[in-house]
Amino acid sequence: MEERNPWTTIESHKIYDNNWIGLTEHQVINPSGGKGIYGEVHFKNLAIGILPLDEELNTWLVGQYRFPLKAYSWEIPEGGGPLDADPLDSAKRELMEETGLSATEWVEIQRMHLSNSVSNELAIIYIARGLSMGIASPEETEELRIRKLPFQEAYEMVLNGEITDSMSVAAILKTKIILQESSL
Repeated sequence: MEERNPWTTIESHKIYDNNWIGLTEHQVINPSGGKGIYGEVHFKNLAIGILPLDEELNTWLVGQYRFPLKAYSWEIPEGGGPLDADPLDSAKRELMEETGLSATEWVEIQRMHLSNSVSNELAIIYIARGLSMGIASPEETEELRIRKLPFQEAYEMVLNGEITDSMSVAAILKTKIILQESSL
């Protein structure tokens, strides 16, 4: 089957713009020929996620209240990285800011689109090994709790629905597979 774009854009208008996102409304003709609108969120940063893993297979989660969800969330350390910067540099910065950890070994394990029906946000996820502890320095908008726990417990939190953040779920499930298939 040919991979072609079945959508026709009649016109587009930028509806909203800030330092992190832009929102565009498109007047379209959809694949079945009907007229409609399509909202598209443009992200101005990459989503970066890090699963730190020590020699005893412990990991670190970050807990915080997530405003859009109106709920508390346990997640892997994650944040944004400029589109024009090396994603690994952004990962190193985010890990240090949120947990105080630095790492000597980095492996990219996943690239994923977080909500491709409405946004172009790309996430890049790493496993960080060779950890050493420093001092965390979260951003002023972050009120974080740091939790060190066995990786298996984080995996069970995903299975039990206690971790719902998509990057965290993907990172933990992918790491579980990697651990089962290799000697990481």
